[in-house]
Amino acid sequence: MPLPRAMRRLRNLLVAAIIERDLSGHASLDEVLSVISAFADFAVQTHVAALMEEMAASYGVPIGRESGKPQELIVLGMGKLGGGELNVSSDIDLIFLYPEDGDTRCEQPEQRELSNHEFFIRLGRKLIAALSEITEDGFTFRVDMALRPNGASGPLAASFGMLEEYLIVQGREWERYAWVKARAITGKPEDIAAMDAIVRPFVYRRYLDFGAIQALRDMHAQIRAEVKRQEARHPERNQNVKLGRGGIREIEFLAQVFQLIRGGRDAELRDRSTRATLSILPGKNLMEPEAVEELLEAYAFLRNLEHRLQYRDDAQTHTLPANEEDRLVIAQMMGMEDTQALLAALDAQRRIVAGQFDAMFSEREAPPEEKESAESAALETLADADNHEAVEERLRSLGYDDPAGSAQRLLLTWQSSRMQSLPPDSRNRMVTLIRHALPLIAAITPARSVTLGRLLDFLEAIARRAAYPALLVEYPQTMERLLRMISASDWAAKYLTRHPILLDELLDDRTLRAAPDWEAFAAECRRQLDAADGDTEQQMNVLRDLHHAQLFRLLAQDLEGGLTVERLADHLSALADVLVEVTVKAAWRTVATRHREAPAFAVIAYGKLGGKELGYASDLDVIFLYDDEDADAAVNYAKLAQRFITWMTSMTPSGILFDIDIALRPNGASGLLVSSVAAFEKYQTGSAWVWEHQALTRARFCAGDAAIGQRFEAIRERVLRLPRERDALKHEVLAMRRKLHGAHPNRSDRFDLKHDDGGMIDIEFMVQFLVLSHAAQHAELTADIGNIALLKLCARLGLIDAALADDVADAYRRYRKMQHLIRLQGEDRARVAPDLVAREASRVRQLWMAIFGEPVVVAA
Repeated sequence: MPLPRAMRRLRNLLVAAIIERDLSGHASLDEVLSVISAFADFAVQTHVAALMEEMAASYGVPIGRESGKPQELIVLGMGKLGGGELNVSSDIDLIFLYPEDGDTRCEQPEQRELSNHEFFIRLGRKLIAALSEITEDGFTFRVDMALRPNGASGPLAASFGMLEEYLIVQGREWERYAWVKARAITGKPEDIAAMDAIVRPFVYRRYLDFGAIQALRDMHAQIRAEVKRQEARHPERNQNVKLGRGGIREIEFLAQVFQLIRGGRDAELRDRSTRATLSILPGKNLMEPEAVEELLEAYAFLRNLEHRLQYRDDAQTHTLPANEEDRLVIAQMMGMEDTQALLAALDAQRRIVAGQFDAMFSEREAPPEEKESAESAALETLADADNHEAVEERLRSLGYDDPAGSAQRLLLTWQSSRMQSLPPDSRNRMVTLIRHALPLIAAITPARSVTLGRLLDFLEAIARRAAYPALLVEYPQTMERLLRMISASDWAAKYLTRHPILLDELLDDRTLRAAPDWEAFAAECRRQLDAADGDTEQQMNVLRDLHHAQLFRLLAQDLEGGLTVERLADHLSALADVLVEVTVKAAWRTVATRHREAPAFAVIAYGKLGGKELGYASDLDVIFLYDDEDADAAVNYAKLAQRFITWMTSMTPSGILFDIDIALRPNGASGLLVSSVAAFEKYQTGSAWVWEHQALTRARFCAGDAAIGQRFEAIRERVLRLPRERDALKHEVLAMRRKLHGAHPNRSDRFDLKHDDGGMIDIEFMVQFLVLSHAAQHAELTADIGNIALLKLCARLGLIDAALADDVADAYRRYRKMQHLIRLQGEDRARVAPDLVAREASRVRQLWMAIFGEPVVVAA
């Protein structure tokens, strides 16, 4: 039996079996969709293989001009076929591609050479005929080729080069929506991977693409307009379950808007199935679980109804029949008693879908009666330099503290080359944002002119990346949250300006204010790294983006007053610990000569990370240890350490992760990058300077092999508890403190919270001296519990005066808080008026004199 006839008869048997199982309640929606989709794949694959053999016999095998390799037809399933959710009576949307141009290689005299392009066009035509020609056995599938490049006017088959040029030069927004579903049914894996590399950048942007909302909104409006025209011509057909209000297409749009916005940064959102995509949205806090459950139920209801409409005449229809008798049949097929029950159920499901759709896609703009006059006035005012007085008067009426300066800044920004080079739509959008922001700033903060300046810096930075202004227009509440943050902190404003992708974090207050879950964060890091396996730059970007997002959430909670400085430092240190851990593991996988699955390697944290006092922009002071007798260990762990540093410090499109300082490794700059545990122990007990033991007082195991971490902690405790001659220790500590003091001269009339006599470094040196001089007798002093807790412990042990210890601990806490607030305003040096901290500095000096007997600065 010829293959086309056999395939048609198989199709008829399969469809009859599906209908019987479905209507008898034995088949789920998933079974119906997956079975017919699998059969479509089988039909295409079987016919392509047979036709390829037939064509090759006549024309030879197509050979790539550049690779010299045989070429195969890649058939892409689009739409519901691509998503594995095909209807029983659906057309199948196909695209035909082939990798390279070239010519066929003829090995027989009777064969006639063809170009690859002509070969695959002929093959495509034969495939369409084999599937869709109507014979006495019917057809296998109707075929729609309208989605190919250039549509009906384009060639039936396109090479990868043609496809790439088309997508770059002519690809339209609606085609991004279509190509989300593209799935290769035939072709070699390496060719499919090459095609994916061409298509992915077109479909999925590297940044969050909130412009997709307007694009899908426009597409939906066009579809609805066409449906309304058809309904006007045929009023009896006013129940289109696919394209009508609250129909299947709106559910598909709801799923795909998240894919187009975020799929470039989250590979999990690239699933071609509407149901699969909806199902993962709650886990990403993108939709409420209840809303997704309702949409999935509505999708199942509408698709089941669509199938029953198509079962009647094996036709691709989505509209309820006008005839009451036929409607009753459909109702009964849906398990309902009468037409009214069906219509009531249909209306209920469509209301749910329409409500969810409107929540996502409704226009976020000024009321129509206000929009034109307000926006026109704003445009006229901003665009004309002669209107400086009008802008100034507007700002004065809003209570701006420097209306003249702010008006000048606003006009200069608007007349900048960056703003003037924007397309008209983008300029109008920016005007809308500024107009919306001016009264909001006045309502939020008294520092209005400063905040406006920070906002204009931010808007200039994002002006050419249309997705970010689109986000602010689509979600007006985000502008208010943005303004609150940048008004509170210049550092936050600059951070957002460098990383505008963080605007996404402002969409949902719940996400922004949620307490960190470090186990879940680590799991997400690992998941996203695994998804980008093999692409080191993408993995680096993943880590940076995750770091920025989590740090930004902490920043938001900090600015809202939800975190103490100590608690914030704990969180920032925990965040760094996770990123160090996952980076070590990811970097190890890139060491081609690695000799074991998991490295016997540890990262030891010193300084602020070691003491869990990390700030927003702190470096990481670390050293690297290993414990491995393998002959290749030293070389491989040196490679690992180098790659770890590279992963941390390299500038990528997403910035850097952390600056790394490795100066505290044994022998400093002249020492090896990585030390064995034994070598580290020998160095610390026999060669280390006193200042290195001081640094050891706030060092800890950070990441890597836990057994090495335990050995390090044991060495650390043993070294800290070594007996020391008190006067010699005092001499060394004083000398180092004076050296530091000299290296940071303060020629201002303000008090330097960190470096001045009576400041934070004095407190840290006193704690370090007390630990080194008394840990031999008091093992509890070796605990890495922070300077404040150690001061109070020393007081309980009778080593220092309790009242002084409490006051100095309070001083340290206050210094840290003041330093933190100053840094949030973008100041590099934390200096204050001396009278603000006179008492604190005095008490610190008193404790210093009680411990050392002489001041930091010795009078000449």
